[in-house]
Amino acid sequence: MAQAQIFIKKVLWKDDFLFPVAIWLISRIFIWATMLLVAPHLPQPPQGIVPSFGWGVFDAWDSIRYRSIVTSGYEFINNGQQYNIAFFPLFPLIIRALMNLGLPFTVAGVLVNNLAFLAALYWLYFWVLKQLGTNEARWVIAVLAWCPLSLFGTVIYTEGLYLLSSTAALYAFDRKQYVWTTFWGALATATRPTGMALIPAFLIAAWRERRSPIAYLAACASAIGLLLFSLYCAINFADPIAFINAQRGWRPSFGFDWRGWLDMLLELAAGTSNWHNIQIKNLLHLLVFSSIVASSYILWRKYKQLSQTKIVYCLYAAIAFSLILADRQFINNLLNVTMVLGGGYFLWQSRKDLTSVTTCYGFCGIALLLASGGTISLSRLAYGIVPLSLALGTGLGHYPRLGFLMLGLFSILLARLAISFAQNLWVG
Repeated sequence: MAQAQIFIKKVLWKDDFLFPVAIWLISRIFIWATMLLVAPHLPQPPQGIVPSFGWGVFDAWDSIRYRSIVTSGYEFINNGQQYNIAFFPLFPLIIRALMNLGLPFTVAGVLVNNLAFLAALYWLYFWVLKQLGTNEARWVIAVLAWCPLSLFGTVIYTEGLYLLSSTAALYAFDRKQYVWTTFWGALATATRPTGMALIPAFLIAAWRERRSPIAYLAACASAIGLLLFSLYCAINFADPIAFINAQRGWRPSFGFDWRGWLDMLLELAAGTSNWHNIQIKNLLHLLVFSSIVASSYILWRKYKQLSQTKIVYCLYAAIAFSLILADRQFINNLLNVTMVLGGGYFLWQSRKDLTSVTTCYGFCGIALLLASGGTISLSRLAYGIVPLSLALGTGLGHYPRLGFLMLGLFSILLARLAISFAQNLWVG
C-alpha cells in the first residue's frame, strides 16, 4: 500500500511538473509559427511592413525603448516628450548582463521574457494548486498562456518578468515569507509602474488579516526597487520622480480619462469617436459589434439552458467569424474594455475563492490603471495584473465546455495580435 501511494504521488508530481511547460511550449510554438511562418507570406498592410524570418519580428515598439536603454542609457528632459526614463530598469539590466556574455540584444530579450514567463506559469500553477486544486490550477495556467495578450510574454517586453516577480511576491506574502515578499516585491517595483499596486495591497491585506508588524514592514520594503530607481533619477536628472514626469509624453495628465474612455467605447460600438455627431458609416463594424455582444451574452447568461450542441457552436462560430472580420482598432478597444472592466467583474465574482492579498492587489491594480490618465495599452497592463487571469481561470474551471470555447476565441485573437506585431502595427 505504501509503495502504491508513493507511485501515485510520483505520477501526480510528474503531471504537475509537465503541465505548465506543455501549455507554455504549445502556446509559444503557436505564436512563433504565426509570426515567423505566416506573417511573412501575407500582403503588406497599410502603415505596416512585410516581416522577414528572424529575431527582428520580436523587436518593435516598446522593445526599441529597451534597446536604447541597454545601448545608450537613460535620457530625460522634462518637456513633455517621450523619453525612455518612463521604462523601469530591471528588464534592461538583465538583458545587458546577458549581452555582456556575448548574446545579441534580440536574443537576450526574447530569452529573458520567455523564460521568465515560463517560470511565472510554474509559480502560479503551484500556488493555485495548493490553494484551490488541480482543476483550477490548470484552467488558470491555460487562461494566462492563451490569453491574446500573452503575446507580450514572447516578444521583447517586460510581461514575463513582471508576472514572475509579482506572482512570487503574492505567493510569498500568502505564506508569510516576508523576506521573500520583500525580495520579489522589490523586483516587481523595479520592473513596472504597476508594481506600486503591490504595496497598498500588502498593507490592506495585512490589516484585514491582523498580521504581525513584520508584514507591514515587508509591504513597505517592497518599494525598494522603486526607491532605488528614484535615487538614480535624482542623481542623474535632479528629479527623483523623472519616471513619473516622463509619463506625460504618453499621458498628458493623471486621473481618470473620461474623454478617452468615451471615445474608446464609441469607437468600439459605432466605429467613430465623434460623440457630437454619431453616424454609422461602416455597417460591417455595426454587424461585427452586434454579433459579438449578442452571441456572448446568450452564451454567458443562457449557457446552462442551451442543451443543443449545435446552437452553442453556432453562437461560437458567429463570434469567431466576427473576430476574424473585425479591424485592428476594434480588437484593441475590445481588449481594453474586456481586460479592465471584464477583469474587474470576474475578480469581484471570484473574491471568495481568492486570498485577501490577491483580491486587494487586483483591485488596486485596476484603480491604478483607471487613474493613469489615458487608455493606451490598458489591456496589456491589465494582463500583467495576475489576479484578473486567476479569477477568469477559476470561473471557467466550473464550466469546462464554455472554457474550451473561450480558449478557441483566445487563439484567434492571439494569432491576429501576433501577425499585427510582426507587421510592425500597434497592438495592445
